[in-house]
Amino acid sequence: MEIYKDLSNPESQEFEKLLNSQLSKVQIEEGKIINGKINKVTEKFVFLFVEGLKSEPVLDINELKTMGLGEKIKIGETIPVLLEKIENKHGEVLVSASKAQKIKGWDKLVEAYENNEPIMGKITSKCKGGCIVEHIDTGSLMFLPGSQISDKPLKDISHLMNEPQKFALIKLDKVRGNACVSRREIISSFKKEDKEKIISKYKVGDIIKGAEVKGYSSFGCFFNVNGELDVLCHLQEISYSRVNHPDEFFNIGDKYDVKVISVDNSKLQIGVSLKQMGPDPFDHIDNYELNKNYLVKVEKITDFGAFCSLEPGLTSLLHSSELSWTKKNASAKKMFRVGDEISCVITEIDKEKRRVAISHRLTQENPFETLEKKFPVGTVCDAEVVNKNEYSLFCKIEDLDIDAFLHCNDLTYLNNGEEELEKYKKGDKIKVKILEIKVSEQKVRVGLRQTQTDPLDYFKGKNKNSTITVKVISTDNKGLIVRPENCEMDFQIKKSEIAINSADARPSRWTGGEKLDVAIKDINLESRKITLSIKLLEEIEKKEALDKYGSEGSGKNLPFSSLSDDLKKKEEK
Repeated sequence: MEIYKDLSNPESQEFEKLLNSQLSKVQIEEGKIINGKINKVTEKFVFLFVEGLKSEPVLDINELKTMGLGEKIKIGETIPVLLEKIENKHGEVLVSASKAQKIKGWDKLVEAYENNEPIMGKITSKCKGGCIVEHIDTGSLMFLPGSQISDKPLKDISHLMNEPQKFALIKLDKVRGNACVSRREIISSFKKEDKEKIISKYKVGDIIKGAEVKGYSSFGCFFNVNGELDVLCHLQEISYSRVNHPDEFFNIGDKYDVKVISVDNSKLQIGVSLKQMGPDPFDHIDNYELNKNYLVKVEKITDFGAFCSLEPGLTSLLHSSELSWTKKNASAKKMFRVGDEISCVITEIDKEKRRVAISHRLTQENPFETLEKKFPVGTVCDAEVVNKNEYSLFCKIEDLDIDAFLHCNDLTYLNNGEEELEKYKKGDKIKVKILEIKVSEQKVRVGLRQTQTDPLDYFKGKNKNSTITVKVISTDNKGLIVRPENCEMDFQIKKSEIAINSADARPSRWTGGEKLDVAIKDINLESRKITLSIKLLEEIEKKEALDKYGSEGSGKNLPFSSLSDDLKKKEEK
């Protein structure tokens, strides 16, 4: 059904005009920035009129004052706001002036970043790692890293606080809404053209007079040239001697002549050298000979040795392993002080690597060679126990500063070595025999039992199956403990070696103190192995009886209880 079909009358034309004017207004959409006109102001709130909205949006007065819009809180003034919701569940319109300002400010920052244009801002406060900069046009906050404040180190930036100045946008994070700016880039851009002209004046090999020490770091020292250029002298170019940190050589403000060794036109950097201003001490290395004593000066002491100079600038490392013949963990800190002059021998000269190796211990007599000359292997000498562990003793031989090794197995022939070790303590005086000397390995082995009579000497001249007389010392379930006459060592006769007849192989037959004959079943003096047997002696005597007596005779008494039976078998054969 068409209501206004006829538009010729004035009423219809007027209605059409009003309707078209209303529809031509800007459409209201959530998430867009709109302008609201103040039509009412109370103590806490500001009411806006926005054409096309069902109700009046409300703003907090404190929010506007915080944004610096306090002067605009008047009826009739226009304020841009972000329309967050046209209507919430309570039927209210939600808007935000601060968000609108931030979005507008961000758009300006994006535009400046894309066009590579500087922006105006002011440093408002310090924070961790740098400062906070406020964008003057929009009030947006940005981060200024400490390294981007200036092109030179600044201890105090109070003169830069709250001062309007230009900054370069160096990074924008559109997702997080973060911006990073640089004041240094603005300063450097002004200086770049001038710096190119300055650097073009220098070439490799030029001498710069009176360069002033400006600062230093762990990798080198910075010099200022005539207040217009900073140059770097790397740590390795400070001195031919070893340098751990530039503060060992320089003080801020000192002036030196330096030599240009590199020019980088792309990075606008110049590298200089201080050590090349003088002669290279290594050129004199031919004046020194291997295996010859020289007096060196201790320049620096470390945990692993000491750095010593043969002459100014010609430095060598004296490693801790070359400090002493006898101290395995010798400490240069305990032996020397910086400035001491000590005698050393040059052990190596490497011209390609520009390295010289020296030794302090080679200037002293090798105590192991002295020991070998004075006490050759086999010599018995006096010693003192200086140390002890769970399996050995360490002994000092007479007045030589050498710790000889004495294993517990070389303490005694008679007892258990570990038990014997418990009898000794530090400071005990003993006599030892030199068993082994290894000069190259700096090792000496000695023995204590080798100075005593060996109980196994008793068995010298005795052979396998020989008969000896022993005394029963004790018995147990495993067998007998016996000791040969004129011998101080005890031996065990196992239960299986007591008798031929198993019924007679009882250790309880003896109580201790009895004397009996036994046979040597096995003998090896080199490996110190001796095996004794009563059973073997019975077998030998039984065989001798069989060979000697051809008829059945006395033989029912031990140990020949079965002899008559054996004789009968022999007759039958």
